[in-house]
Amino acid sequence: MFKYFIFILFISPVLLFSQIVLKFSSEDMDIQVEKLISNLDIPWGMTFISENEILISQKSGKILVLNIETKELENITNTPNILYDGQGGLLDVQSSPSFRNDSLLYFTYVKEIKGEGVTTLAKAKLEKNSLIDWEDLLVSKSATKTSRHFGSRITFDEDGHIFFSIGDRGIRKNAQDLSTHAGSIIKLNLDGTIPKDNPFVNKKRKLAEIYSYGHRNPQGLFYDMKTKKLWSIEHGPRGGDEINQIEKGLNYGWPTISHGKEYWSPFNVGESTYKEGMQQPKKVYIPSIAPSSLIVYRGNSFPKWKGNIFSGALKLRHLNRVVFNNNGKEIKEERLLEELGERIRNVIQSPKGNLIISTDSGNIYKLSPSDTN
Repeated sequence: MFKYFIFILFISPVLLFSQIVLKFSSEDMDIQVEKLISNLDIPWGMTFISENEILISQKSGKILVLNIETKELENITNTPNILYDGQGGLLDVQSSPSFRNDSLLYFTYVKEIKGEGVTTLAKAKLEKNSLIDWEDLLVSKSATKTSRHFGSRITFDEDGHIFFSIGDRGIRKNAQDLSTHAGSIIKLNLDGTIPKDNPFVNKKRKLAEIYSYGHRNPQGLFYDMKTKKLWSIEHGPRGGDEINQIEKGLNYGWPTISHGKEYWSPFNVGESTYKEGMQQPKKVYIPSIAPSSLIVYRGNSFPKWKGNIFSGALKLRHLNRVVFNNNGKEIKEERLLEELGERIRNVIQSPKGNLIISTDSGNIYKLSPSDTN
């Protein structure tokens, strides 16, 4: 529950706004929540480009940089042409693992191909508040006539690989079809080439970029450098959202197996909840929370949360915290920030170990330890 509210008027050189600080208690500690900025256009992706600066991709195609200390905003120019339709638009952004040296940013966005949208991975260099040398690394084979289930999140491992997720594009059977990228998690080298050890390299009628498949709409993806595990979270249908631990070449079942129900009836989706050769999720949400992001927390600001998984929830409007034991079994779930009533679109960790969240209403918040701790 929220303990109290503090309203402070703060005048920035760029804009005038009310800075709001809220305090509430989780099961483990008191947390301070500060609103950093508001009125953005669905801030989908966020990535730190310095200790205090976040580059934000907005679904509408706009990109800006927010200084979380001064609250100053700077617009980024020379942004790409995108297909902004339905669930499509400018999606995730991640700074290169070597950003200080190469100034590279990686994006996923929806590109129009012959009137249809496809999830696309691209990179560009940030130079003096402008994007230069834009390059599409993979224009995926995922076109359909629908405007839903594009994914998409980006993450990196320590060996020079990039992973990103693509939804089934509203066509269920795509997720079991390895001749399309739809419904899969993709693994590439940072330059966009295909790793030689990808599971479907040189396999007939199977796309070599695919790392795992059988996914409905994974909008959270995170590689944990400490445990070397790749995690995803995806939207189920009516019920059946899933947290999965992703492994090379495995089939995660959609739509053959599912824990969700049809939107139009009380019947379950698929054949059953289990089938040999298909992976079981580490956690299922029934009813759906509508998850939109995922990270494994590794900061020092919240020592009791180290190793916990955090996800944004759209439908049930909270920050979801899950604790797994060393054997991958769930031992605790906590639903934070329910009092905000916000559709949480993304959660990231700051260099200082705080949590930053974005919401569909256009707000950015910072979570830090309460001064009363």
